[in-house]
Amino acid sequence: MIETVDVFAGAGGFSLAAQEAGMKIVVAVELDKWAAETYRSNFCKEKGPDAPHIYEGDITELCPDSIRRKHFSKTGRCDVLLGGPPCQGFSTHRINDAGVNDPRNKLVHRYFDYVRSLRPKVFLMENVPGILWERHREYLQRFYEEGATAGYALYKPVVLDARDFGLPQRRKRVFVLGVDSTIVRDQFEWPPKPTHGSELAMKDNPELKPWVSCTKVFEAVAENDVNNVHMNHSPELIDVFAKTPINGGSRKDSGRILPCHEDHTGHKDVYGRIDPSKPAPTMTTACINPSKGRFVHPTENHGITARQAARIQTFPDNFVFSGGLMAAGKQIGNAVPVMMGKVLLEHVKQLIIVAPEDGIFEDVAQPKALCA
Repeated sequence: MIETVDVFAGAGGFSLAAQEAGMKIVVAVELDKWAAETYRSNFCKEKGPDAPHIYEGDITELCPDSIRRKHFSKTGRCDVLLGGPPCQGFSTHRINDAGVNDPRNKLVHRYFDYVRSLRPKVFLMENVPGILWERHREYLQRFYEEGATAGYALYKPVVLDARDFGLPQRRKRVFVLGVDSTIVRDQFEWPPKPTHGSELAMKDNPELKPWVSCTKVFEAVAENDVNNVHMNHSPELIDVFAKTPINGGSRKDSGRILPCHEDHTGHKDVYGRIDPSKPAPTMTTACINPSKGRFVHPTENHGITARQAARIQTFPDNFVFSGGLMAAGKQIGNAVPVMMGKVLLEHVKQLIIVAPEDGIFEDVAQPKALCA
């Protein structure tokens, strides 16, 4: 069994993807209270001795060496390390130089502390495209330097769009893949080739399938689904939604002009309806709030529910999010889409199969600074 560690695990999108790709989650690390509770309730409760061990706390205070000794004492390493360090500092929504000195950016390097200690055969890190901006160059450059020093071959960061892999959502994210340099990679290609595309792309590549619409997202949900809830809106806002054309209408179509938009058009997608005939917009941490994007139900006069957002992120309906509507929205928006993660990890599995037999990685080889 391919043993996996998921740091910055959130609600567990990457973990669920790994499980569906045939991997075993041994350890997960998550700070947020409600995300950790969601993780426990879906992965750990009543799952017996094979359930993941979740460490709820600050990853900067958790010693990776102690995790290695406790959970990987036989070989001193795991097979796969996953993680999506908090990306708010790298967000493309930050203007000018905002986010350059955001302390959360340094968590990218904390992630690499876990690489050095756990010595995974493969690691896969996810982040937002903003991490590639010139103003954040030092973070990624140092990450690649650390990789080379630690004996890893790192592929160039790639921006992948979820809709190009059959998901009902247009969502661009950066993935950085690192592979132990002793593993033969002659026949390995990264990233995997897209399976879906636009009409123009399909003309150039007949093997592609058309992008998947989000129509099925809005099919009936079980009555007892605790996550099938949406925001309560004021009568005024409900009236605005009623005036917004169904299946893709925008705020401007409703005739509503906000004071802040008198001199400019503003963000055109806010208060807009989702068009179910197309892939959905990117689910953000505020995906259940119509004031934050095109998150109004295609035909009904309210924002989308947490369950509908979760479906867009390809979580199954039996995956329950804890903490209420706002907490659920945050967890869903932060997650790696399950199907996207599965596609990537099934592709990466071929590297694990050809990996050389494990040696024992001694404690003395690990920098003491990791536990400072």
